[in-house]
Amino acid sequence: MRLIVTTFVGIVFGFFIGVSFPTLSLTKLNLPSSILPIDISYGGDQNAQSSVNSNNSHSTQAQNLTDTSKIWVPSNPRGAERLPPGIVEAESDFYLRRLWGKPNEDLTSKPQYLVTFTVGYNQRMNIDAAVKKFSGNFTILLFHYDGRTTEWDEFEWSKRAIHVSVHKQTKWWYAKRFLHPDIVAPYDYIFIWDEDLGVENFNAEEYIKLVRKHGLEISQPGLEPNKGLTWQMTKRRGDQEVHKVTEEKPGWCTNPHLPPCAGFVEIMAPVFSRDAWRCVWHMIQNDLVHGWGLDFALRKCVEPAHEKIGVVDSQWIVHQTVPSLGNQGEAQNGKAPWQGVRERCRKEWTMFQDRLAKAENEYYKAIEIDSSNSSTH
Repeated sequence: MRLIVTTFVGIVFGFFIGVSFPTLSLTKLNLPSSILPIDISYGGDQNAQSSVNSNNSHSTQAQNLTDTSKIWVPSNPRGAERLPPGIVEAESDFYLRRLWGKPNEDLTSKPQYLVTFTVGYNQRMNIDAAVKKFSGNFTILLFHYDGRTTEWDEFEWSKRAIHVSVHKQTKWWYAKRFLHPDIVAPYDYIFIWDEDLGVENFNAEEYIKLVRKHGLEISQPGLEPNKGLTWQMTKRRGDQEVHKVTEEKPGWCTNPHLPPCAGFVEIMAPVFSRDAWRCVWHMIQNDLVHGWGLDFALRKCVEPAHEKIGVVDSQWIVHQTVPSLGNQGEAQNGKAPWQGVRERCRKEWTMFQDRLAKAENEYYKAIEIDSSNSSTH
């Protein structure tokens, strides 16, 4: 009787000890075969073996998902090398999306072109007239230098436009910060226009057709003669669709294929192809906000410039020369606000020319050094 009771108590005690510990998987023990000469698929139990293999597969997949050090893609954008290429979105757009529904049903259309205006509310009627010259195939983007944005909702089109507001900044300041080439990549052409342009004789769709027809990468509409005209190159000619060269005052052009006789448009109403803008954006300086001198350097971004930069004569505009942005300056040393702005414009032109010349000289000097080094070896 004592033996029976002892045996029974031992069995019960062992049972409770056993259920108190988790199941031990022999497959997770790295034991030598000499120590564990056991076929874990005992009795030919294929289901058990399959379950083990499946668990191992899921474990490996989970480890790969969490171990990001195993992904390194040098061709990804800088900073995204650790991501699998299939998840990388290197470019974006200005397409407006809903907050509900399916993402793939958000867009009923995708505009092919982008037009931007740097505006103050006082010029709203002029901008309203200008926007109406651009079809629904254009994304409208307004840069507000006076901080007034909600008032523009009096225009129905404004509710579909993109509004960016920063006080007292120029269009080139905005362009450098909000028109990165990877953001505007979906658009074939980018219009970067001033607010004081008369567009009675302009149609954007017809303009695009002519730009494509004549292979213009950088262009502008012709300017009505004697209306704020500065350069002969941008003066409208009434006897042709497009012109790419002109004659200037004696001594102004050292080469007939160089600005301002060719390869030249002004910065008030330029139009860029996607590829040309990618180059021009990188040339815009962060601190030179007025863009003076940039027009003479645009030729650096297309080749040959005298064939791919031109003025569209049959779609022309009027430069109204409204000094609205100039009045955003501050009076200093007895000078009117616009005088200080104009002085800075001139200084920036000189600074930009000096920087460009220095950069080119340094590049060519480095090329000569590299060439001489390679020849000595």
